[in-house]
Amino acid sequence: MTLPNALWTLFCFLTLAAPAFSALYTSPSQLPRDTFDYVIVGAGTAGNVVANRLSEVASVTVLVIEAGVTNEGVNASIIPLLGPSLTPNTPFDWNYTTTAQKAYGNRVIPYARGKMLGGSSSVNYMVYTRGSSDDFDAYAAITGDSGWGWENIKKYIPKHERWSAPADQHNTKGQFTPSAHGTDGLLQVSLPGFSTPLDQRIVDTLEEMEEFTFVEDMNSGSTLGIGWAQSSIGGGTRSSSATAYLGPNVMERSNLHVLVKSQVTKLLQTGIRDGIPVFHGLEFITTSEGPRRVTARKEIILSAGSIGTPQILQLSGIGGTSDLMRVGIKTIFNNPSVGQNLSDHPLLANEYSVKGTESYDEIFRSPTILNTNIERWLQNKTGPLASCISNHIGFFRLPDNSTILEGIEDPSSGPKGAHFELIFSNMWATPGIPAPTNGSFLTITTSVISPTSRGSVVLASSDPLEQPLINPNLLSTNFDKLTMRETIKVANRFITASPWKDYLIGPFGELAHATNDLSLDAYIAANAGTFSHPVGSAQMSSKDARYGVTDPDLKVKGVHGLRIIDASVMPFPPSAHPQAPLYLIAERGADLVKSSNTAFSDNPTSEDKNPSLSLTPSYLDLAGTIVAFLFSSLVHY
Repeated sequence: MTLPNALWTLFCFLTLAAPAFSALYTSPSQLPRDTFDYVIVGAGTAGNVVANRLSEVASVTVLVIEAGVTNEGVNASIIPLLGPSLTPNTPFDWNYTTTAQKAYGNRVIPYARGKMLGGSSSVNYMVYTRGSSDDFDAYAAITGDSGWGWENIKKYIPKHERWSAPADQHNTKGQFTPSAHGTDGLLQVSLPGFSTPLDQRIVDTLEEMEEFTFVEDMNSGSTLGIGWAQSSIGGGTRSSSATAYLGPNVMERSNLHVLVKSQVTKLLQTGIRDGIPVFHGLEFITTSEGPRRVTARKEIILSAGSIGTPQILQLSGIGGTSDLMRVGIKTIFNNPSVGQNLSDHPLLANEYSVKGTESYDEIFRSPTILNTNIERWLQNKTGPLASCISNHIGFFRLPDNSTILEGIEDPSSGPKGAHFELIFSNMWATPGIPAPTNGSFLTITTSVISPTSRGSVVLASSDPLEQPLINPNLLSTNFDKLTMRETIKVANRFITASPWKDYLIGPFGELAHATNDLSLDAYIAANAGTFSHPVGSAQMSSKDARYGVTDPDLKVKGVHGLRIIDASVMPFPPSAHPQAPLYLIAERGADLVKSSNTAFSDNPTSEDKNPSLSLTPSYLDLAGTIVAFLFSSLVHY
């Protein structure tokens, strides 16, 4: 991580004070036992949801094992605009890199994944988009389980979400649809808490240009249009799975045990039942002690994410025989789907020079200005640091007559799903390239939101501490390449509207020279990156499918005792930044675990209770992260 010395001082200051957890272990020697009902691997976005819900019954014992550190005292993970300083190349990141990406001129791309309590929900850009209702309906069709459809999954919204006022307490009428949100859940979600010079210009452009439409709430089931961004922020602070689902009241439960700084290296076969291998044990290591083992009486639940989960499965002998033989691991269950189907959203940050000094660029050039804003945040949780770097985002479809769609099946999940995304940021935000020492910038980040490229996660060796080979295979298909090219053209058209004439100077750097398809393609190859939104590497499928890693109930195919609840089970990327749909998947996943255990029979699950939002008919029929790139003035790839 390359922070200026003065910013390093501030960063260290921001790790001094935070609430302490009472039932958090930093050493396995502190564990009261080595056998639990459930052992959850990973205290990330999904793992903490499952830990919270399973430990609601006092008679059920739950252990969560997290490889990273606690989020206690790491206030940079609480102050929203400082979150990007946590990745990459820090103790809070797995510091993965991809293999050389062919479509990117064989560049190797940093692949940020949170390595701390809360996982990526503690280090991401807090964009909260649930995706399209078509996404979930497609998941239901793929798995043959209607429970994954929108009509069922949306019942978890009020259980999960607590809608909150923005940090600046501005009037939010017309900026969201109240009936689409929950108010009594655990994760705080809010609208932007600090205005920028982009806001009114974007609103005025939507009124002027018929090509672009306003969507009041992209979390209503249809994503399409440009609208006010919603973020996992409440009271000017980040709301993560750690702060929301492992709060003090939860951590005080005597049946919940959370162990950090301990990395699971292998699942252990403990027997055979009806000719099927049984896994109820696992091994983990710490930096201070030798290998340790624990046992789950009922289930081991993998929530290690789209990189960690397939890696652990393969290390344990569950994967494609050819992949395992290559690194000298004996196959216990041959499943070639493990680690395949890795999918991600490619990212391209397009920079424009603008007039004035109201961009956030000066904040991150000057330690004095940054310190002033930190002091403001510490006093009342307001100011630019209390919000994200994007107040508006938009999801779009290609026209039905687009030549890009000729001869191929529409890769989106349906008419409410998106093909691509635009995100507007009030600052320079190009990954890997430091901000210029002067000037103000507007960044329009574009992405292919329904990519057809697929990659893989496979072991580099049998050493559990060696990073796996991560190949998202970004922009490897003609559809993805042509759509990414189109996103730049759309972004350039958007800022030709009259509201930008007194503000925009023009495209900056290489973008200024990307004036035809050939030069656009060269610009993309040299500058594109990734949102680090990996999904699909342990995808769920129907029970009788001859592919996939889990059944619709998220139990691992071909073995007993294992279940996966994380983003790796998503069959394809949602029309969204994945954290919000993942929370809903985790909530239902926890209910699926409960439904198979009689210990929970006196405590009905959400599927039994059928909680629902108070939805109007118009909600059901609506038709139309922040950005996962890095503050280049703070972070250097």
